[in-house]
Amino acid sequence: MAKEPVGDTGLPASLEMAWGLRERPGKGPRPTLTLTRIVDAAVALAAGEGMDAVSMGRVAKELGVSTMSLYRYVTAKEELYILMADAGVGAPPEAAGGEGRTWRELLSEWAYAQRAVLMANTWILRIPLTAAPVSPNQLAWMERGLAALADTGLDEGEKISTIILIGGLVRNEATMAADMMDAMVKSGVSPDVAMSQYLRTLRLMTGPDTHPAVTRLLDSDAFTGSDEPDFQFAFGLGRILDGLAELISSRSRPTP
Repeated sequence: MAKEPVGDTGLPASLEMAWGLRERPGKGPRPTLTLTRIVDAAVALAAGEGMDAVSMGRVAKELGVSTMSLYRYVTAKEELYILMADAGVGAPPEAAGGEGRTWRELLSEWAYAQRAVLMANTWILRIPLTAAPVSPNQLAWMERGLAALADTGLDEGEKISTIILIGGLVRNEATMAADMMDAMVKSGVSPDVAMSQYLRTLRLMTGPDTHPAVTRLLDSDAFTGSDEPDFQFAFGLGRILDGLAELISSRSRPTP
């Protein structure tokens, strides 16, 4: 059942259906085609063949319907992308541990959960960001992130800026990992072999006279010494949270 009308949302009909504000387009007998079926078919294509395989015509073919019938539910491919991304990220997991957890624990959990979703559904990273989040699951993630900062003393602008900053780290790191994995799959080279080849090339092309800083890096164990597979992400997130902790702490200090 559709929710009570909320006025002009400014959303296309497909997103109003995703929010439960519309049941289905048009009148007459209930059709076998639904928005959920369309989105599910598009997600299956993206997961199996990549985003390049997703088109209105291909989705219609997978569903055994005409392309024009899809446009009664989704008026443009960009709308379908938004709905696909919303389905892909799903609802955020419930915060673990109950009451008494710190903002840092909650925000770190939020970031790692987002990263896990993107790494499990890398096709989402191939969808261009064309608008601020307006779909149900995307806004649920935003709510969780903002709620983690509720008792920090930050103002609302600082809270949303924090969410955007950490979300950018998550997306960038996941995209880099997905790009590197795609490249290795295409080349048929394992990660260990690829890294060994890269280090050999660096050593051949650099030296202490021309690239002293790179040489020091190569002489260290920076590339091979950490057993933590998520070290780079953990390091970046930790430094953002350290800076945020200093800002939050400064708000509680007496003014000189």
